Amino acid sequence: MPIFEFRCKKCEKEFEFFIFRKNEVVVCPFCGGEDVEKLMSSFRLGGEGGSNSGSLGACSTCASKACSTCK
Repeated sequence: MPIFEFRCKKCEKEFEFFIFRKNEVVVCPFCGGEDVEKLMSSFRLGGEGGSNSGSLGACSTCASKACSTCK
């Protein structure tokens, strides 16, 4: 079951949602709004600590997990 992150356009809150079916309607758990946007999720593979060596999508030039200046 993939977990996706969303932001509700009505109440502006972010939340995670389990997707069970391809055409499933995502509903905000805070306000019940259905107008949501899917967010870009980042995740880590294994390891502990602050190094980026185990991160996917992490910035390779600074300590940030993701930044708009990375190319």
